[in-house]
Amino acid sequence: MAIVPPLHSMRPWTEGSESEAKVSAIPLWTPDFEAQLSGKRLTTAEVLYYIPDHPDLLQSFLWQTLDEAPDFPRIQRFLDFWRREIEAVIHSVQISAVQNIGPGRTRQVRWEGKLN
Repeated sequence: MAIVPPLHSMRPWTEGSESEAKVSAIPLWTPDFEAQLSGKRLTTAEVLYYIPDHPDLLQSFLWQTLDEAPDFPRIQRFLDFWRREIEAVIHSVQISAVQNIGPGRTRQVRWEGKLN
């Protein structure tokens, strides 16, 4: 039987310990966070394009970046580059953007399966 110390004696770290160094090394202010504060939002662009070697087939390309709604200048520059430099002809582009800054959402998914 294992002996467990009382909860009041268990601390995640103490002054100057290795654990404290790891916790304090987590960046609280990142360039992405600063960009979001200046009005940029996580934006996803889905580009459907015709494959040059098989013009009857459509391929999908997804790209995420921080951009400014409603004009989306970064995505516009990317699409201008695509039209100028890439052989594939764009069929359509769908853009979606997150509106507010907030914590990421997660959900628990239960999966049962067998690999190999």
